[in-house]
Amino acid sequence: MADTRFDVMGIGNAIVDVLAHAEDDFLASHGMPKGGMTLIDAEKAEAIYGAMGSSIESSGGSAANTVAGIASLGGNPGFIGKVCDDQLGQIFRHDINAIGVGYETPVLEKDAGVPTARCLILVTPDAQRTMNTYLGACTKLAPSDIDEKLIASAQVTYVEGYLWDGKEAKDAIVQACLAAREAGRKVALSLSDSFCVDRHREEFAELIEGLVDILFANEAEITSLYQTDSFDEAVEEVRKHAQIACLTRGAKGSVIVQGQETVVVEAHPPARLVDTTGAGDLYAAGFLFGYTRGKSLAECGHLASRCAAEIISHMGARPDVPLKSLLAAEEA
Repeated sequence: MADTRFDVMGIGNAIVDVLAHAEDDFLASHGMPKGGMTLIDAEKAEAIYGAMGSSIESSGGSAANTVAGIASLGGNPGFIGKVCDDQLGQIFRHDINAIGVGYETPVLEKDAGVPTARCLILVTPDAQRTMNTYLGACTKLAPSDIDEKLIASAQVTYVEGYLWDGKEAKDAIVQACLAAREAGRKVALSLSDSFCVDRHREEFAELIEGLVDILFANEAEITSLYQTDSFDEAVEEVRKHAQIACLTRGAKGSVIVQGQETVVVEAHPPARLVDTTGAGDLYAAGFLFGYTRGKSLAECGHLASRCAAEIISHMGARPDVPLKSLLAAEEA
């Protein structure tokens, strides 16, 4: 096995988030499925951005948020994702390097005509987030961007399901998973979104069966995967196929299964509920941080719940305070 350089190597869409508050009527007027993620083109992105209210911008992307959380906990993560050498791309690169994430993916030149991705996020009064994503440069992630030596140097390679929407990105994921397996490392997958699961159900099932060691999904995603309305039925089904499955249920907490073992984790109450953007991403951060340090499933789940609670207590999907403070509070 190669020397360990990283705890977790995240592979995902490199996106700059643009967040604003909105009423349900705004979502309806723009045909947005509440709580979902819709892929949009550049023209639609401009139209929505022009209609949004006052917003904040921050580096985002599901897997990128997870590795940012691991860095905030004091871990040593890396990230692979594609940006353009434009203003948003420079913001993304600066932000992810500044928080201590190893990021070496080659950038697209401006003259390629494919700008850095952005996600327009509308947060309704109930703290639900609805996302509209223009993928831009993310769609150019290719197998040539996968450094197999970097993959081999990470304990876990963590992939977001959103990447599965692109052919070249899909090939890059498979290459990375195979490289991790070849190196004797672990592979983790987030299903990302129930609409994403609807688009790729059979392929995700094959991926989980053949290459994935740790699966992350929320209740809507896991029931969509197994086409059932029953969470309990979905739990029993995923138990047959995933080595470890971490299934989040919002205020109901989460359920972690490994073989016949079941760990139920209570949701940690947030200081206040503001914005659910990034809750699943930071849950994965807490779990993987604990997992790469040999913690039990229950300990990993508890830390994951704490991290998710921090992120939903404010706007944005990156921690407001160093998550190391959560560890200190636990040990006090």
